This record gives sequence, structure tokens and C-alpha cells, in this order.
Amino acid sequence: MAPILPYYCMIKSTHRAIIDEVTFGLGDGLLERLTSHDVAAATFSNCTQSVKCTTDFLVLSSQRAADLGGQSGVVEAAKAVGAKSVLIVDLNATAYRVEAVLSGRIVIMSLPGGMPESEAIQFIATLLHGTGRALVRSDASKRLYELAARVANSDVSVFINGPTGSGKEIMARFMHDQSPRQEKAFIAINCAAIPDNMLEAMMFGHEKGAFTGASTTNVGVIRAADGGTLLLDEISEMSLQLQAKLLRAIQELTVTPVGGTKSIKVDVRILATSNRDMATECRAGRFRDDLFYRLNVFPIGTQALCDRPEDIKPIAQELIMRHVKNVTEIPMLSNCAVDALQAHSWPGNVRELENVIQRALVLKSSSIITSDSIMIDQLATLNTQSQTLDVPASTARPVL
Repeated sequence: MAPILPYYCMIKSTHRAIIDEVTFGLGDGLLERLTSHDVAAATFSNCTQSVKCTTDFLVLSSQRAADLGGQSGVVEAAKAVGAKSVLIVDLNATAYRVEAVLSGRIVIMSLPGGMPESEAIQFIATLLHGTGRALVRSDASKRLYELAARVANSDVSVFINGPTGSGKEIMARFMHDQSPRQEKAFIAINCAAIPDNMLEAMMFGHEKGAFTGASTTNVGVIRAADGGTLLLDEISEMSLQLQAKLLRAIQELTVTPVGGTKSIKVDVRILATSNRDMATECRAGRFRDDLFYRLNVFPIGTQALCDRPEDIKPIAQELIMRHVKNVTEIPMLSNCAVDALQAHSWPGNVRELENVIQRALVLKSSSIITSDSIMIDQLATLNTQSQTLDVPASTARPVL
């Protein structure tokens, strides 16, 4: 009798992961963690039967792999579900280890016995999910992504505001991936990194011979994003003159290349980011009110890392996966390392955390990252300490 496939298999033909539940107690928890972050996954109890599904990963326990007859049986099971790779998980190992066989098509992950189930699920899910963003845990972050997913389905302009390094571009990419425009281009341009005289030509394009060095025609990023999404990163750095031209382009959905006379229709969704207080920028005359209102149809605010300490570990784990090229070299974070990370105030937010993780990957002496490998910027530490110094007695104000 053919197996009864779960609901996820019936509605999707391609999955990120298919989880064999036999002798794998974490199957349901792993499925919930992946699907809650919009990762296509499924569980079922007979991966040896051919089904009309394909998947990046077949996930099963080491006991199940042994019951299938070892490597040859696992390969046959992978073929049955159209899996490109297999992850075999041993939850009762004496020590953490990752090894690969068959040129990396089968990965065997050994997790130490006694590891809390929630931590094991988070670690495995971080390896599998492939979304490019951390599997955040804080309630505030979850609500923010839920809101962003709802807004992504519309075509309104969104202004993403938040501290430097807090993940504004990641949020923008997430909204594009959740939108009906996901199959089209996502183009980001950093308005703070490009001189103003070059930014106009990069945005609107230019005709051949429009200025010195313009030896060819360039369509510009707005037209390049036609049908998709354009992210204007740190737009508060844009000059007032260019703001006026951008406002006209957004209002009329047309662009006129530098050196050209013909307006060209475009269909593009605009997302913008800034780390500044835009109300203050508008009052000071540094940013046009009318452009801000046009972009700020729906405001989204990212949080500083110090305001969501529950996210520090999952973000650190995602950064580890991002910077380790060989799966067999992926390390785990020890409890003392996590404590060291959570004790810091992270004035540089996720960008600073990424620097610390990259250093830890260099300094680690084993497959476990300990607190000895956590090297935080001296300047950041001094800044943090200075905020807690006692006020000198001569300037202290009495507490009433």
C-alpha cells in the first residue's frame, strides 16, 4: 500500500527538507521551526517509497539510517524522494562532530547526548533552512516579520528605519521574497556610498555621450529593477536636488535618462531605509517632506540588538553558517561563549556581531567556540563602560 503523504507533500512538489519521522524524536519540532519561518518542509514515515516530491535535504536519524542498511539504503531512500543531499542526525553522541561522505552528498551530524531538544532543533534548522536570515526567537522580531510579510503582499512603498547594522537590508530582501515580485529583480543601491554626481546617472541611467566618460548607454538601476523591487539604502544621504527628481519619478512612474529627452515608463516597487530620525531631517530641511510622505506609506522599524537578546544566539549561529564554507568545519557555540555574547551591549548591532563571529572562527581551536575565542572591539567595550561610569561628585545632581 502506498504511503499517505502529509498535507505539505500534497500541496508542494519541491521542498527544502523532507524529514523521516521514524526513530527521530525531533521531527515534529524541526518541522514546526522550519515552516514557521516559511521554509517548505514535510515529515512522513516511509521515505523508501517513491513519491512525487523533490527536496534539497532528506533528514533522518542515525538509527533509521542503520535500519535502512547503511549508506546504500540511505542512497536508495534519497532517490525515492528526489533528495539532492542527506542529513543523518545522531542525537546520542559522546561529542559534537560533522563528517561528510560521497563527496558531501551525505552529511552525518553527531550531537552530544543530553543536549536540550530546543537547542538541537535550532541548530539543525539553522543548517537546513537556507533563507539567508536568522531564525529569530524574540516575540518582537517574530511580530515584525509577520507584519512585513503582510505588507509585502501589497505594492505600497515602505520606509524601513532603524539603527545602523540592525538588518534593514535583510528586512527589505525578505519583503521582496514574500511579494508577488519575488521572481523579478531585487536591486539595492547605497545612496551614502556614491558621490551625488554619479548617483543620478546610476539611478536614472544615461545616454551615450551625456557626460565625459559616458561611452555607452546605461539603463540605470530604476529601469533595471522594472517589474521588481528597488531598495534605496540610506536615502537620507541623498541631496535635495536629486530628491526632487526621485519624487517626480515615483509619482509618474517614469524616468528620463541623463542626457535624454524621452520619459520611459517603469513598474517598480520602492523600499527605502535610513538610520536617522526622519522627522528631524524634514524639520531641518535636509529631506523633502513630500518625498518622505511618498516613501513612508508603510513604516517598518528594525530594533537594536541589545533590545532583543533572545536573538543574539540564533543570529550568531546563522552568521557561523554563512562564513563557514565546508559543512564539516561548522562549529558549535558553547554556553560560555553565548553568555559572553549576551553580556555585551552591541552598539554596532548585527554588523558588530558579525565581526566578532568572524574573529571567533579564526581563533577557535576546536569544533566548539568557547568564550576564549570571543574578542569584542576594545572601542565598543570602552564605549559601553563609559556609559556606566559614575558621575563626578562635583557635577552630580541630587536624587529627589
